[in-house]
Amino acid sequence: MSPTELPVLPEGLVVIVKEDCPTCELIVPVLKQLASGNQLTVFSQDEPNFPEGIEDQQFDGDLAISWHHNIETVPTLLVIEDGKETARTVGWSRSQWESITGVSQLGVELPDHRPGCGSLSVDPSLSADLELRFGSSTMRARRVDFASLEDTHEALFDRGWTDGLPVVPPSEARVMAMLEGTTRSPEEIVASVPPDLAPCTVEKVAINAVMAGCRPEYLPIVLAGVEAVCTDTFNMHGLLATTMPHAPVLIVNGPIAQQIGMNSGNNALGQGNRANSTIGRAVQLVVRNVGGGRPGEVDRAAFGSPGKVGFCFAEREEDSPWSPISTMYGFPAGTNTVLAFPGEAPRNLVDQLSRDPDSLARTYAANLISIQHPKLVLGFDAILAVAPDHSRVFREAGWSREHLADRINELTVRPGHELIRGAGNIPEGIPEAMEELDLPKFRPNGLHIVHCGGAAGLFSAIIGGWVNGEMGSDPVCVQITP
Repeated sequence: MSPTELPVLPEGLVVIVKEDCPTCELIVPVLKQLASGNQLTVFSQDEPNFPEGIEDQQFDGDLAISWHHNIETVPTLLVIEDGKETARTVGWSRSQWESITGVSQLGVELPDHRPGCGSLSVDPSLSADLELRFGSSTMRARRVDFASLEDTHEALFDRGWTDGLPVVPPSEARVMAMLEGTTRSPEEIVASVPPDLAPCTVEKVAINAVMAGCRPEYLPIVLAGVEAVCTDTFNMHGLLATTMPHAPVLIVNGPIAQQIGMNSGNNALGQGNRANSTIGRAVQLVVRNVGGGRPGEVDRAAFGSPGKVGFCFAEREEDSPWSPISTMYGFPAGTNTVLAFPGEAPRNLVDQLSRDPDSLARTYAANLISIQHPKLVLGFDAILAVAPDHSRVFREAGWSREHLADRINELTVRPGHELIRGAGNIPEGIPEAMEELDLPKFRPNGLHIVHCGGAAGLFSAIIGGWVNGEMGSDPVCVQITP
């Protein structure tokens, strides 16, 4: 019989029990009473000799009977007629057992009712293995067997499937458990992953999410992140091929961030939070392992950055003076989204003396001008990450995100003659034909102001963007689906 086929139960009365259940212990006299003059079979989940004194006693040690027949509680009493279940009751209830069995005066010395215990077949520590052994698994991924003397972790390094850090071996049980984090079909195509434009299924994303160290509840965010970075708008192939250090920066909005324990406060852009650390890493592993985007091959970054391992954080919405950054892309506040931004490593911005919004905006502008090069304008977007000690200044003054962005754009306007090639004895700059123009640093909506960071510290942070527009990459915001 195939492991996935339904085992046939014997005719008559069938009871599933386990010794480690007080109610099962309680009803042993009832089982002996039924065994006298009735066709009774007792299956024990945990002890072959429990209960003693029953002639037709069978051991369900591999839990095949319990799993295939959906036993959730023990004891469970079944009536089998012509190979089919015709009645069932769980726990101990004298009236129900007498009704089902047709035997009166059952267990008269026992309480009338006693609830049962959880079946081993639904034990969370066993469910993934049981699903793997008995379920109708549709996993399509290629299975790789390692030699008996191979160290699994070293073998994963040797085959080039890691990002330079150890990964979690993606066993079938782990992948199936990961897939429980989404309602989407494992065979659904999520995206064609650059640079190879390889079709990537939900299952393949789940495999890489396991390797990255994700929990199943993170999977919907990873899937949305993969969708976002694999769009033509985001241009992941270009982001890989550039010699600049940029990589996807993922910003999560909506209730899901708190539900899975993401960090939007102290050290939000750093280490220490499992969701922040593994979600971005999972997306990068998909690009590497499915799409073929490996350093030294298509990935041509001259320096690279830690963000190429994974860069993901949540916006601090609960005390933000502004609506979520996702509203900039047309999503209502409260929507679960992922914003993919092509960014470099963050750098700190210090202003511990400004107490009015315009002064602080001037500090921001002075620092933002230097992204990539002070003389290069309109070609690079940016994230301005504002922590609570700075955002309070704008809250108290009633400045909206749009007001702050507009003021920064005003403050970064510079005359073309200061920006052209050769100005200031610096060859870098914009073409001389733009000498008479006054130009801001950022294109419209090119500045993304995000609220995050610790509640103490008069700091903000800047994440510079890669080349924007048709020749580069534009940010993409995607709704997270379960």
